[in-house]
Amino acid sequence: MQRIRLRYTKRGRLRFTSHRDFQRAFERALRRAEVPMAYSAGFTPHPKVSYANAAPTGTGSEGEYLEIALTERRDPEKLRVLLDESLPTGLDVVEAVEARTSGLADRLTGSVWELRLDGVDPADAARAVKAFNGAETVEVQRLTKNGVRTFDARSAVASLESVETHSSPADRPSDRPCAILRLVVRHVTPAVRPDDVLSGLRAVADLAPPVPAAVTRLAQGLFDEETGTVTDPLAPDREAAATEPHEAAATAAATAPTPEGSA
Repeated sequence: MQRIRLRYTKRGRLRFTSHRDFQRAFERALRRAEVPMAYSAGFTPHPKVSYANAAPTGTGSEGEYLEIALTERRDPEKLRVLLDESLPTGLDVVEAVEARTSGLADRLTGSVWELRLDGVDPADAARAVKAFNGAETVEVQRLTKNGVRTFDARSAVASLESVETHSSPADRPSDRPCAILRLVVRHVTPAVRPDDVLSGLRAVADLAPPVPAAVTRLAQGLFDEETGTVTDPLAPDREAAATEPHEAAATAAATAPTPEGSA
């Protein structure tokens, strides 16, 4: 059995698709691309696909991950192209590697988010960010299936800053004032989402965008406490793939029989 790990995106209008919608679209893409999927056992077999920490409905993302199990070996890049062609534009498979290490989900411990606040003056956003960062705790409320829950949105935030440039693709360009926030958040329980941070900004500084924020996950991976950055979760698999051929060649050379007559 071969395992392939994929990074995919949710762009443009496709950011409004739910995780269930993506699952259905992806399983159709697997059939169209004739991927030799491994299936679970039991009365209702289903393809072995492991989804990891999907972004909330309504948010864009450049860093969504999943893993599939195959019954036959396939070239990861060729498989990526086939799947990407079988998915609608906006749900794009942008990277594929063979899984050579364990624990992909364990390496998704932080996210980098971009929050586009149309109609908000950057100076007002900067003052709100300063108030949020200066608070020890920022209590917010969220409606859950068990009722309203109150929790601290500040402790999970590794960094929050107002940035002057908007380098990533804009979901909704506008001529009105616009503030851009960059958020790095740890994945904790309960999960702190970008909308919780926006609720916190409203609580500490009365910052209330006139229209819903356009939120995009720029990256997701292992959070480095020393640097405060999020690292690429697929890097260990690429590194293992790069070193494996050299190790195999060295082993073959060491175990090769010595030609007769050699010193």
